[in-house]
Amino acid sequence: MAFQCQRDCYMKEFSTSVVSCCPAELKQDVDGKKEIVKGFNVKLQDTILFPEGGGQPDDHGLIAEVPVLRVTRQGPDALHFVTLPLEVGQEVHVKVDWERRFDHMQQHSGQHLITALADTMFGYKTTSWDLACQRSTIELDTHSVQPAQLQALEEAVNEKIRAHVPVNVKLLSLDDPAVEKVRSRGLPDDHAGPIRIIDIEGVDANMCCGTHVSNLSHLQVIKLLGTEKGKKNKTNLIFLAGSRVLKYAEKSYSTERSLVSLLKTGADEHVKAVDKLQKSVKLLQKANLSLLRDMAVLVAQNFKNDPQSGSFFSLHKKEGDNEFMNIIANEINTEETLVFLTVGEEKGPGLFLLAGPSGPVSELGPRVLDLLEGKGVGKNGRFQGKANSLARRGEVEDFLRQHCKHHSSEEE
Repeated sequence: MAFQCQRDCYMKEFSTSVVSCCPAELKQDVDGKKEIVKGFNVKLQDTILFPEGGGQPDDHGLIAEVPVLRVTRQGPDALHFVTLPLEVGQEVHVKVDWERRFDHMQQHSGQHLITALADTMFGYKTTSWDLACQRSTIELDTHSVQPAQLQALEEAVNEKIRAHVPVNVKLLSLDDPAVEKVRSRGLPDDHAGPIRIIDIEGVDANMCCGTHVSNLSHLQVIKLLGTEKGKKNKTNLIFLAGSRVLKYAEKSYSTERSLVSLLKTGADEHVKAVDKLQKSVKLLQKANLSLLRDMAVLVAQNFKNDPQSGSFFSLHKKEGDNEFMNIIANEINTEETLVFLTVGEEKGPGLFLLAGPSGPVSELGPRVLDLLEGKGVGKNGRFQGKANSLARRGEVEDFLRQHCKHHSSEEE
C-alpha cells in the first residue's frame, strides 16, 4: 500500500486512528554511546510520517502531541516508536516535522535529477546514494569525474530547475509492461501493493518509495560540491539541494568574515595568508624544540652540579614532549637517581616518565600509573606513558620521595 505521506508529500497534518500499540525498545546514539530507550511501536490506520526506506531517512513528528522518535516499515505497515502508550482505536492527530520532511524531499528529488542527467550526459550509473544530515552523496559507477563534466552537470540540473519541470507520482501494477521501462535497483523482498513511479517529465522515470517535490522548481537550486574517491573504482559525488545551499552559503559567508577579521586580509588572500602562517608556525615549532632540547640538557647539568641534589629528581613543565623528558633522564645517572618527569596541563592530561634503577622502577611504575590514571609500559629502568590527569602529581612525587628516603635509611 501507499501511505498518505506518499500520496500527498505536502500534507503537514492528518487525522487517523490507532490500530495497535505494543511495547518496544529503540537503540539511540547519544554522544557517541548506544542507549536503549523503552517505549511502544504504534501502527496507525494510515500515516503522513514516512518510514525509512529507499535511501531516505524517516520522518519525525507528533502523534497526539507525543513525539515520534523513529518510523520504520514492516511489510505494508509503518511502525511509529513513541515513549508513551496510545489507546487502540483512539482517533489521533498526526503532525510532521515539516522542515525535516521538506529537506528530505529536496535532497531525494535532487538525487533523482542528478542521477538521471549523469547517466544521460556521461553514461555514469548511480550504484547507491546516502542522504546525510548535512550533505548527500551519490555513488557513480566511474573511477573519476572530470571538473568540466562536474560543471556541465551542475549547469544542466539547475537549468531543469529553472524550467519548472513537473514531477508526477504514478502507481502501476507489478505486471504492467510500463514497469520494465523505468529505472530501478529492484524491489525489497517484502514489497506489497502497487509499484510507485516518480516521473520527472521528459527527464526520468524511477521506481521509488520516497517523498518528492511536485515540481523541480521547488528544489530552488543544486550545488555540486565536488567528488571523492569511492570504493571499487567508483566516485562519490557530493551535493546540496534547496535550503541546504542557502544554509551553506550563510555559513561560508560567516566563516569568511571571521577569517577576514583574524587574518586581516581580503577573502581572496585567505589561502595565501594561511599558508604563510603555517610556514611560520613550523619554523617556530622547530626553534622551540631546539630550545627545549637545550633546556633539558641544562636542567640535568644543574641537578648533577648541585651537591645537595640527592637521589631523587622531579620536574613538571607545561611545554615539552617525550624527547624532552628522555634527554633529561639520559643526562642524569639514573643508575643512582630516581627521576620523575611530567609534561602537560597541571591538572589535565599529559605525559610522564619514571626512570631509575630497574628494580625500583618496575616496582613503583604501576602505582604511578594508577595515581595518574594513565597508560604506560616499563622496560630497562624506564616507565613512561600518557596520564589522563596530572592532578595527583604531588601525591606521586611524595610517594617516590618517601621511597627514596626509606631506601637511603636502609642502606645506612
